[in-house]
Amino acid sequence: MPAPRTVMTTAEPRGEGALYRLLAWLSPNFPTGAFSYSHGLETAAADGSVHDRASLEAWVTAIIAQGSGRIDADILRAAYRAAEGQDKGALADANRRAAAFRATAELALEAAQQGGAFLATCRAAWPEAALADGDGAAHSAAFGAAAARAGIALDDALIGYLQSFAANLVAAGLRIGIVGQSDGQRILAALEPVVRQAAAASLVRDPGDFGAATLAADLASMRHETQYTRLFRS
Repeated sequence: MPAPRTVMTTAEPRGEGALYRLLAWLSPNFPTGAFSYSHGLETAAADGSVHDRASLEAWVTAIIAQGSGRIDADILRAAYRAAEGQDKGALADANRRAAAFRATAELALEAAQQGGAFLATCRAAWPEAALADGDGAAHSAAFGAAAARAGIALDDALIGYLQSFAANLVAAGLRIGIVGQSDGQRILAALEPVVRQAAAASLVRDPGDFGAATLAADLASMRHETQYTRLFRS
């Protein structure tokens, strides 16, 4: 009789209720106000840069892999490890970096407003997460620190956060009218390896390689500040 096989995994063990909290905190129903931001997509759609399924998929891919998604993943990782080690100084550093590396006023608002809303709701509904006043305003930093305290595995937190980021951008594309529901889901399916690779890269990236390179998205965000008609705040 063959010996039973042992399934090996590199994932960190989840704490009790970790998966539930991860799903709850990343749900569209969690009141961070993410739905009100397009991350410059509204301007890109208005000028025709993003106009169909292929161009929307390419836009979101770039943001997740090389833009704000890359920055947020590294901030989340740093905040997670700081909270895990109870290193208040490192957590403060992660927050300062998260605030400093925003190319436009609207992108800074997007990160700060969502972070403040996330913290306020977590303190009200999940006080056992013991979120401290020093967790800061950036959403990625606040989420990373909370995930560590909730026993959520870091790789799960990264994949979940980046998938939620991508899904919100695709949802903005639906509201603008770039794609319909089916094409939106096709884009999300195509983005699965992008999100996984972005999360994996963040786990091993040297802190000295911190940064982003999505100039088109930054310029679109700048133009959005003076766009005449707008549905979104960024």
